[in-house]
Amino acid sequence: MTTTYIALIGCGFVADYYMATIDAYPELEISGVYDKNPKRLKAFSEYYKLNTYSSIEDLLSDKKISIVLNLTDPRSHYTISKQCLQAGKHVYSEKPLAMNFEDAEDLVKLAKETNLHISSAPCSVLGKSAKTLAHAVRNKMCGDIKLVYAELDDGMVHKMAYKKWFSESGAPWPYRDEFEVGCTLEHAGYYLAWLMVMFGPVRSVTAFSDCVVPEKIGDEEPLQPFDTADISFGLLKFESGVVARLSTTIVAPHDHSIRIFCDNGVIYMDECWDNDDEVYLKKMVRIRRKTFLSPIKKKVKLPNEVKVNKVDRGNTKMDFLLGVQDLATAINTGKRNQLSADFSLHVNEVALALQYAGTQSSTYITKSRF
Repeated sequence: MTTTYIALIGCGFVADYYMATIDAYPELEISGVYDKNPKRLKAFSEYYKLNTYSSIEDLLSDKKISIVLNLTDPRSHYTISKQCLQAGKHVYSEKPLAMNFEDAEDLVKLAKETNLHISSAPCSVLGKSAKTLAHAVRNKMCGDIKLVYAELDDGMVHKMAYKKWFSESGAPWPYRDEFEVGCTLEHAGYYLAWLMVMFGPVRSVTAFSDCVVPEKIGDEEPLQPFDTADISFGLLKFESGVVARLSTTIVAPHDHSIRIFCDNGVIYMDECWDNDDEVYLKKMVRIRRKTFLSPIKKKVKLPNEVKVNKVDRGNTKMDFLLGVQDLATAINTGKRNQLSADFSLHVNEVALALQYAGTQSSTYITKSRF
């Protein structure tokens, strides 16, 4: 077994998700962590008994480290990832890869020029549920694909007690950053990655986005910007011909389902944030002159067993280290990782097109491919 040494930059709310399954990956060893906030760094490192670095430069000078996990706030992703690549480190970044396409493209170009890898979350596409769904699609269990509905609605977050949400090590949920960056850049990648694995690159994006709840934080200092979109609706046309509708909101009731409509029925599941959620299909039936969807559902099973590391932290039942393991395997074997630089760039590009579509709906033609 080859040991891959990793380091974390950023010890905020999301970092605890990466620690949730670390014991399941003996081939991954954490050399240490760093955070610009000393209090947060101390709380996280002491909770998990981890080595700390005094600065990013101190961390990057550690020759033992192969992969740096960039778990900083989204608006810092580009700068931190670029610094890591320039120091000769492979990078696994939280989503989004960057806040604009040009910066994301620059990171991918730099990684290729320096023979390094850069990958980006989300990695749920590597989980059992996503693989089962892709298996059903690939084997045409309900015939040819005609249309997809995917939902990423998180409920009325601004009405929830989000100021009382804390990670296991005590970090608060970064609500201001979440609202300012936008739910689409934060979450659309969960289904975009799945759809791209099943149907290939997106050719065009026709979308609408808007801020329908501008007053999310009461009488606190206004958000910057104050009107970041909290809803987006996109129609994605894939090069394979498949059309998908993707909704991403933090104002509609919780719904993380996906339905794939085929010639002879529908393939579906309820929760993409659960790596072990069941995938079902229903076939079309005909009785006399009536044709309808059967009320009987059939569970889809993979031909080979897939290991699932159980995680149960609220709505999140995902193994965040799947992507890091995928990257480590690519580095150590020379094989192409599924969350490659080009793939991550394409996910980022489409998420940006959805996030910033605005209220004057238009069609965006994508530039990147994988």
